[in-house]
Amino acid sequence: MMNSLSCLRRMRVPCSSLLKHVNRNPLIHPTAADASICGNSLWYQRRRGYAFKSDLKIKWVRPTKIPSYKPEKSGDCELFPQLDMTRLPAAFQKSKELETADDTVKKLFSLEFLPKKWTRREYEHMLTERVKRHEYDYTTVEVQISRMTAHIRFLQHHVDQIPKDVRSKVIVKELIEKRKKYLKFLRKWDYKRFEWLLDKLNIIFRPHPKFYHRITRKESLTKLTRRHCLSIRQERILAFKRHLESQKEAFLQEKAKSLEWIRNEEIACDVEPSVSDKDIAEVQKKLEELKLKKEKPVAEETKIPYHPECLGL
Repeated sequence: MMNSLSCLRRMRVPCSSLLKHVNRNPLIHPTAADASICGNSLWYQRRRGYAFKSDLKIKWVRPTKIPSYKPEKSGDCELFPQLDMTRLPAAFQKSKELETADDTVKKLFSLEFLPKKWTRREYEHMLTERVKRHEYDYTTVEVQISRMTAHIRFLQHHVDQIPKDVRSKVIVKELIEKRKKYLKFLRKWDYKRFEWLLDKLNIIFRPHPKFYHRITRKESLTKLTRRHCLSIRQERILAFKRHLESQKEAFLQEKAKSLEWIRNEEIACDVEPSVSDKDIAEVQKKLEELKLKKEKPVAEETKIPYHPECLGL
């Protein structure tokens, strides 16, 4: 059987954690154990011929999780409005008794003194007026979605004011899922009316994804490392390109001289020249263009475009 120290050596864990384990164990002599463990860790560091991701100075921050009841997640582009709390609700505006009533009675029947559900109903009435087909429309899909939208925005406003109200959060989540179900049904059977309704109610339809992809630290660091390596490769390619461009003028000058020497030697030996005057003139023309290009102000170098999404990064 192996003792605890030999097991820890086989694991090849960091030296500091091993030393803590050894120092806490009174059965092991600390001086002999420390030397053997340190030697093992140094041997492992020599054997390792690659860099850890921590050595590349790549920092990954986990994306903040947006609650499902927030407007950013539910798709509501319009928030709950600030209504005029001094006016009468739509249910009491046609009342003949309130027309002849005292100002104090009217004030008691205003939205300011009525329960909060009357404010929600007033906003529901405002949204249903936008989408209803006729005066007595109460049951169509558009009216039901508008009522759910008003209730969702009212509860979102309420949860922002009272974040510890867990019951309201649960109700909002259920209403958002129910509205999503109704919108999915409407999109399937009447797409034009679906688009018209989204425009009227200021909603962005966000269906459930087909495949759920969990964001993990390991996968994200792998992608960031690949992008980091691509950026290093790109910088080295640009540096090599600048190095070649710096040698281009000397290369063209030497090429023009070599072509002239070859032509003169072939003519002196009574051999048909393989290099024509046209070839030499083309090289000299390139050399002049290069000199003119250097005199002009140098624009900023554009990086070589690459798309990490196409590479699966």
